[in-house]
Amino acid sequence: MRYVYADNAATTKMSESALKVMIENLEEEYGNPSSLHTVGQKAAVKLQNARNQVAACLGAKPNEIYFTSGGSEADNQAILTAAAIGAKKGKKHLISLAIEHHAVLHTLERMKKQGFEVTLLDVGEKGIVSVDAVRAAIRPDTALVTIMFANNEIGTIQPIAEIGELCREKGVIFHTDAVQAVGHLAIDVEAMKIDMLSLSGHKFHGPKGVGALYVRKGIPVTNLIEGGAQERGKRAGTENIPAIVAMAAAMEEACAKIDENSAYVSALRDRLIEGLSKIPHSRLNGDAKKRLPGNVNFVFEGIEGESLLLLLDDKGIAASSGSACTSGSLDPSHVLLAIGLPHEVAHGSLRLTLCEYNTEEEVDYIVKTVPEIVAYLRDMSPVWEGLVKGESDYVIQ
Repeated sequence: MRYVYADNAATTKMSESALKVMIENLEEEYGNPSSLHTVGQKAAVKLQNARNQVAACLGAKPNEIYFTSGGSEADNQAILTAAAIGAKKGKKHLISLAIEHHAVLHTLERMKKQGFEVTLLDVGEKGIVSVDAVRAAIRPDTALVTIMFANNEIGTIQPIAEIGELCREKGVIFHTDAVQAVGHLAIDVEAMKIDMLSLSGHKFHGPKGVGALYVRKGIPVTNLIEGGAQERGKRAGTENIPAIVAMAAAMEEACAKIDENSAYVSALRDRLIEGLSKIPHSRLNGDAKKRLPGNVNFVFEGIEGESLLLLLDDKGIAASSGSACTSGSLDPSHVLLAIGLPHEVAHGSLRLTLCEYNTEEEVDYIVKTVPEIVAYLRDMSPVWEGLVKGESDYVIQ
């Protein structure tokens, strides 16, 4: 069994088409698109073609696409843009979810220090916000609703079209962090009434360090980076043409194959969920159906997620944990806590994320390996021993 890569929510392998076009543009089309000479203008054509490709995948207009360094920058710029517009009108209330990516949550914290009020909505144990909850939270002074399209940890998909309809009706700017969704779910910004959308190339087999922000025509964009007049004066810095054209190629390919890939990856996901569900005192996190095609997130009572990851890696399986202890913190995932898991259970989480490059053979290997490691870790766990002896009660039945 070769090494099984099951951490596609963290990053994906570049597709052959994206890699090919990136190398071509590194070697041959190296001009600065702001230059007037032939080499520069050839690069400018490449840039415009990429903008057209990205826009077409989203149902947007090319002049509504701004290239960025990735999803985090796009999230920051979207929130600051809406906040600036709101502040001019005396509207300083922002709405989001408790399970958002930290690129959104930390930016909202920054806005609180600047006098904005932030409402973080609950999502319940399934990880999905209700449209009624959003409606109830909107006030006359609400400047922005920012709700992620799909969650990066538990994969739940939010009712984006319905929320977009509500926000348009109320005259509130609606932004969605669609970093996990673009290339995996069908998106039409016009039909879904999305005002701003963030995406990142390396989540759908494009390169790292490049992304985009969609901004509906008529919304004045706030600059994050000052300097030259690139991106119509809204994002200074010479454009990374090789990365941008590679992202556009990967995005076009992914969007063309969404139905095919979704059906294939969803079948792998369900096969994996069925296998892991047989482990005693385990639980699937998030909604079983309203989730990303490749996302599988489980907690196993009585173990630590970090130990599980290290042993899986030793067996040739790349995965991740919702527990932030893997990045030096002892605190479990804010997402798992937000859906009601107690700290001691949230620490034992495992996220496996698949893509169209994975196979049934790989899924079966994961299904065989994870229970063996869980049993091994439980045999060494004093917490598990106490549960078995009845000294404490199981949280997951």
